[in-house]
Amino acid sequence: VALKRMLNFNVPPVKNSTGEPVWKVLIYDRFGQDIISPLLSVKELRDMGITLHLLLHSDRDSIPDVPAIYFVMPTEENIDRMCQDLRNQLYESYYLNFISAISRSKLEDIANAAIGANAVTQVAKVFDQYLNFITLEDDMFVLCNQNKELVSYRAINRPDITDTEMETIMDTIVDSLFCFFVTLGAIPIIRCSRGTAAEMVAVKLDKKLRENLRDARNSLFTGDTLGAGQFSFQRPLLVLVDRNIDLATPLHHTWTYQALVHDVLDFHLNRVNLEESTGMESSPAGARPKKKNKKSYDLTASDKFWQKHKGSPFPEVAESVQQELESYRAQEDEVKRLKSIMGIEGEDEGAISMLSDNTAKLTSAVSSLPELLEKKRLIDLHTNVATAVLEHIKSRKLDVYFEYEEKIMSKSTLDKSLLDMISDPDAGTPEDKMRLFLIYYISSAQAPSEIDLEQYKKALTDAGCNLAPLSYIKQWKAFTKMASAPTSYGNTTAKPLGLFSLVMNTGSQFVMEGVKNLVLKQQNLPVTRILDNLMEMKSNPETDDYRYFDPKMLRGSDSSVPRNKNPFQEAIVFVVGGGNYIEYQNLIDYIKGKQGKHVLYGCSELFNATQFIKQVGTSAAF
Repeated sequence: VALKRMLNFNVPPVKNSTGEPVWKVLIYDRFGQDIISPLLSVKELRDMGITLHLLLHSDRDSIPDVPAIYFVMPTEENIDRMCQDLRNQLYESYYLNFISAISRSKLEDIANAAIGANAVTQVAKVFDQYLNFITLEDDMFVLCNQNKELVSYRAINRPDITDTEMETIMDTIVDSLFCFFVTLGAIPIIRCSRGTAAEMVAVKLDKKLRENLRDARNSLFTGDTLGAGQFSFQRPLLVLVDRNIDLATPLHHTWTYQALVHDVLDFHLNRVNLEESTGMESSPAGARPKKKNKKSYDLTASDKFWQKHKGSPFPEVAESVQQELESYRAQEDEVKRLKSIMGIEGEDEGAISMLSDNTAKLTSAVSSLPELLEKKRLIDLHTNVATAVLEHIKSRKLDVYFEYEEKIMSKSTLDKSLLDMISDPDAGTPEDKMRLFLIYYISSAQAPSEIDLEQYKKALTDAGCNLAPLSYIKQWKAFTKMASAPTSYGNTTAKPLGLFSLVMNTGSQFVMEGVKNLVLKQQNLPVTRILDNLMEMKSNPETDDYRYFDPKMLRGSDSSVPRNKNPFQEAIVFVVGGGNYIEYQNLIDYIKGKQGKHVLYGCSELFNATQFIKQVGTSAAF
């Protein structure tokens, strides 16, 4: 909503105006691009009158009779370039929108340039948009994508970090969270764990919200904000969690569609990039190997199949794609049949009127063609994506890993020794084995004895694993006081429903032989459990000492005692240090069971296990 308002020159778009939109250009930087691209497609931009959208730092031609909307971060180089645009008189008028608040001195720079270029009248509006966060789903956001290594898990947990560096990281995170609440138009009640980076974020965010509320004239939270209509009268709860409370989940192999796509494919800002395998035909000796085609697909909110199945276990997804395909084929045949019955030319009015029944059928069939084509596009897309995921599942035995890790995390009896899993040359990549071992190490109440550990290490090394992450996790485990009571992951496990070959009819696209058909039982992961305690006001040793901040109270206090004893209707969970789709899905499943309640999930960055292992491996230099 905020973006659309901005693209409409900062006036709310009128619902039923029939007129042509005002044609305009949109100029953004990489930050702006990342914020807009998951939310608005090129077509939607065009419908709003954006004929051209260009990067700020690209060579742009002058278009003197068109207004330009800028959407950029207020950085030194961006401001310089904007001043240059003013001097070169590139556009008719300039609407400058800053993603995050611009400082007084930089505003003066722009003003001076405008005076110098004699363009003061052309700078129509300057706005702070407070949109410095990226929305990936209706209920999920991440802070940034450019320079995300600056706020990464590794950056926060580096052993040699200085206080000033830590301050900078925290300020970056707080700036984005502040933008998030300005856009929501709500002041949250903040809870966080003590002694963690999450607590530092909470203190700073509380201070920033408080200062903004105090300055009544310029407060961003009064009167007509966008979010006024979105939330009920009750304020939302913000739970700030530190990644370090649960390092097992980001390493966990998963079984739901969206999380699998993120884990095994290149999935980034809602776009998945696939390498298409170009058939198996052998090329003549000495010929250059064929280049693989890269295809990218957007998995968006308008994709009904994705919305419905992104949280489903993979076997269900494969089955649904197959069903969609069959229903599509039936519809397609129906259209063809009707056309041929009628000899589609149908010049003879009389003949058609006798077939009035058929005409009605045909018109409805033909009018549903665009819908049919869109359906076909989505089926093809998900066939390709699901097939790519399936190849990974089969070649790496991910179903076996998933089931085994679930058993470890829920402390069930294991049917095969961990050592055998690690030494099995056919199961998984070295990284899969490392992930499995780290989960075992994190979840075990007693760390394995030195002798056992040596044995595991040898097996891991033989399997080609890089042991760097282990040394970090070892330090981490010794360091966290949680070591005495490791986080429990509930005690239910995935139940196999028998093998796939039974479920799948033989004509299926997906050859599922030998892949286990596992179904999931809802069990709350640590982050969800913490949310449940705080949202429902349950007393629990895990969360009882969580700090409580209310930016609306005149004086801050260092209490853990909530003033408000009613359960919350809306909550935002934010993970400092990075999040993943497994946790997101777990929260969504949890809240489905609570009527009328909403949860949003946010994190400082989104990583999959591969990216996380790399970060952990490089923070290991204690």
